[in-house]
Amino acid sequence: MTVGENCGVMLEDEFGREVSGVRVSLTDRCNFDCVYCHNEGLGDTRGPMEPDDNEMTADDVVRFLDVVEEFGVKKVKFTGGEPMLRQDLAEIIRRTPDAMEASMTTNGTFLPGRAEKLKAAGLERVNVSQDAIDPDAFAEITKSGAYEQVLAGVEAAVDAGLAPVKLNMVVFKHTAGYVEGMVEHAANNDGLRLQLIEYMPELTGHPEWNIDIERVHDWLTDLADRVEQREMHNRTRYWIAGDDADENEAINESNGGMVEIVDPVENPTFCANCHRVRVTHEGYLKGCLNRNDDLRSMGEMSRDEIRETFRETVANRVPYYGEYMVRNDNDEWVVNDAYLPATSPAD
Repeated sequence: MTVGENCGVMLEDEFGREVSGVRVSLTDRCNFDCVYCHNEGLGDTRGPMEPDDNEMTADDVVRFLDVVEEFGVKKVKFTGGEPMLRQDLAEIIRRTPDAMEASMTTNGTFLPGRAEKLKAAGLERVNVSQDAIDPDAFAEITKSGAYEQVLAGVEAAVDAGLAPVKLNMVVFKHTAGYVEGMVEHAANNDGLRLQLIEYMPELTGHPEWNIDIERVHDWLTDLADRVEQREMHNRTRYWIAGDDADENEAINESNGGMVEIVDPVENPTFCANCHRVRVTHEGYLKGCLNRNDDLRSMGEMSRDEIRETFRETVANRVPYYGEYMVRNDNDEWVVNDAYLPATSPAD
């Protein structure tokens, strides 16, 4: 197939899921050490610096984005680790294809002083990890004393025009007591939305930290002025009135806030509606964020190698919950036998 034949035609896996977005990790280094995170090691986190030898260069990232644009990819989210530890982040965003929406997930500590520059480079949205509204709880969860820096980073992002800023909060044993405070915070501060993210014990090895996300859904349903169903991943959105809202007026972002639950484990259609492919900081493609047994190298990252590996990755991706992971007789999530490595009779 020639390059011209790809233009604008999205690739689709055998489960009927088109790939319209990519999630690109720029580094695995992070200045936080969150207890629930499945990344390993902090690396050199003294501040923004040039890419490590094992990290894709800016040229590699941009070449990848140029190629996947041929397949109709419309969105890219830059992640880490902490992507703002890359000194060349603004350059990468500036060189992202014009037709591709660029967003980023960050812990927010480096946004003060850089948010406006990133916005000018073409960044459209940010998600900021904020798991508590209490500084002591925040320090316990993140192993960081940067609570005030994160708040300043969120403010800088709103001021730079990156609103609505989505606050990511993982809901588990350590954070459950702060959900109500975070909901109130989002409802009473302009430019914020709150994403409550279901904890995935299969990735952390701590099932005892899990809580029933359905209880959060029920509580928000009772609290909300209105409830919406989002097409993406079939997520539920709850509109919460701010303290000064008139009880007779409809709730929107001028008088309240929006809370969305991201629940890949208990939402049966979540993974079935995933339209993203992931790229590791080392330049490997993977069909699912949660798996590391489906990594595909893009070699020297020539355009032809990227093109071929992207096709292979999309063709082989499967939904994580409900296909790769299935319930056993004890109602526990286990790897589907179909995806376990083949064993010889001697084994």
